[in-house]
Amino acid sequence: MTQSLANKTLFITGASRGIGLAIALRAARDGANVAIAAKTDRRHPKLPGTIHSAAEDIEAAGGRALPLKVDIRDEQAVGEAMTAAADHFGGIDILVNNASAIYLAPTPEVPMKRYDLMHSVNTRGTFVCSQQALPWLEQADNPHILNLSPPLNMDPKWFAPHVAYTMAKYGMSMCVLGMSEEFRDRGIAVNALWPRTVIATAALAMLGGEVNPENCRKPEIMADAAHWVLTRPSRQFTGHFFIDDEVLEKAGVTDLDRYAVKPGEELLPDLFL
Repeated sequence: MTQSLANKTLFITGASRGIGLAIALRAARDGANVAIAAKTDRRHPKLPGTIHSAAEDIEAAGGRALPLKVDIRDEQAVGEAMTAAADHFGGIDILVNNASAIYLAPTPEVPMKRYDLMHSVNTRGTFVCSQQALPWLEQADNPHILNLSPPLNMDPKWFAPHVAYTMAKYGMSMCVLGMSEEFRDRGIAVNALWPRTVIATAALAMLGGEVNPENCRKPEIMADAAHWVLTRPSRQFTGHFFIDDEVLEKAGVTDLDRYAVKPGEELLPDLFL
């Protein structure tokens, strides 16, 4: 089994910045094709990156890129984007469900608009993208779906402070639970990946400045972990809820200091772990 993603086509949601872009760049270094499915096609006043800047970065890293403006809440747009990616690159090998909406608040403080956004992007968006990718994944040599979602844990402590968000993220994880078994006979791997620590991305701003980036790891740790998962034989590696540092241990990586924003600083554990 090759350890490379060379010539593989990845369809990554939310790949214009953060962890999604880091996964894309790691694949690009192998010579992969990346369909960047995200909403930001013009510079956002508060967020870095667009689908076009991501495409430039991916091609500079050695990959081929296709920027696609897609709102994954729109199933027709998702279907059209999948077709465009498959036509452009000759198929789709891997789907990374990375796009996610977050609003950490107790029940009385969650506007229904925010509730609907989280559930339509996280749970529904993941389901729609997985559904629409199936015709191409079934034709791929080593097809994978990777959801960036946490291991399922029914301890109420993970629900009580932000039940709306937890339900939406766990919806992504339940897609892994169900689809890994549903698609097992088709040879399509469906796995989850989640960070041990908070990752320094633009999403930190959504936490209201409570988290110092110096207490975080860089998105590259998730990219390297995702790369290891996506190069496994799909018929043998499915239904797992992987944690980034555990994956890297399997891959033989022992020095995790290089992933720290500031080596030596205490690292904040991520939610759900």
